[in-house]
Amino acid sequence: MATLTAWKFGTWDGANQAIGTLEALSKQGLIKLHDAASVSWQPETRRPRTRQLRNFTGVGALGGMFWGMLFGMIFLMPLAGAAIGAASGALAGSLADVGIDDDFIKAARDQITPGTSALFLMSSDAVRDKIKETFDATGLQKPQLIQSNLSTEQEEALREMFAG
Repeated sequence: MATLTAWKFGTWDGANQAIGTLEALSKQGLIKLHDAASVSWQPETRRPRTRQLRNFTGVGALGGMFWGMLFGMIFLMPLAGAAIGAASGALAGSLADVGIDDDFIKAARDQITPGTSALFLMSSDAVRDKIKETFDATGLQKPQLIQSNLSTEQEEALREMFAG
C-alpha cells in the first residue's frame, strides 16, 4: 500500500536541503520512493516554486500531471476564485475518489505558507520514526508530517487516472 505524505519544513529551502537525506534513506531501505516533488516558498513571493524531484520510471511513477494537479488544488485554487469553481469541484472529487481527501488538501494549504517548504512523497515501506529522526538530526527545524494513506485500489485508480 502506498502512502502520500508531505513533510513540511520551517524554512523555505528546508525541503531542498532534505532531498539528499531522503535519497540516503531510500538507499538504506528505510523508504521505497515511487514518486516525489518539492515545494519551496520564499517569504516575499506570492506562490511557491514546485518541482518533481526526479523522473521516476516504472509502475510507481505518477508524473508531472499528478503533481501539477495536486499543487494546483493546494496552492492555486484558493486564489482562482469562482470562475473555475465547478472544474475545481470535479477535480477535488476525483482526488477524493483515490484517497486524497479535503483534509489532506486543507492541512497542506494551512501549513505550507510563505517562508516554509515541503517534500511530497508517494512511497511505501517507510520506517517513519527513523525518517523523522534522521530529518530532525539534520537541523531542519523538526519537519512536520502531513499524511494520507492510500489503499491498493486507490493507488491503482490514481495511476490509471494519470496513465499516458
